[in-house]
Amino acid sequence: MKKVIIICCLLAFIGCKTKTVNGKKMGKSIEPTEMNAEEVTQKAKAYELGKRILTTCNNVKFKPFTQSEATDKVIAKSTPENIKQICVKYNLKYGIFKDLEFVEMIPNKTDNTNIFRFKAQFEYAKANKELRVTMNSENKASAITTKNWKDEYE
Repeated sequence: MKKVIIICCLLAFIGCKTKTVNGKKMGKSIEPTEMNAEEVTQKAKAYELGKRILTTCNNVKFKPFTQSEATDKVIAKSTPENIKQICVKYNLKYGIFKDLEFVEMIPNKTDNTNIFRFKAQFEYAKANKELRVTMNSENKASAITTKNWKDEYE
């Protein structure tokens, strides 16, 4: 019986370890029920900022990010021209953007940021896109990217 308990403890310990992805130490995935109040606030902000970009594809009106919402790097890359290029591709390939579904939060222990993964829902069933919004310790978006959907974070 002791051996079984020890093995279970070891497995639990190994499961909680951080992993390295692209040279960054990433914590284990955090579900919505495990988030603290600050992380819940960041999740809501990440959702709103990500949705603002993808909704632009439906109505072509983009409200630029402010200094309190995003870093200078994100603001510089979020130009109407860049967003229009993305939207043209997405509208043809995936149809109208509907909503974002929160999947998980991944803490990045290297630079003290939280990566929020959302599954983007579009009109066409074949649409399998992921939106990642990285929030820094100042509660600003420091990166917003889209990727092809994969069930596991990479």
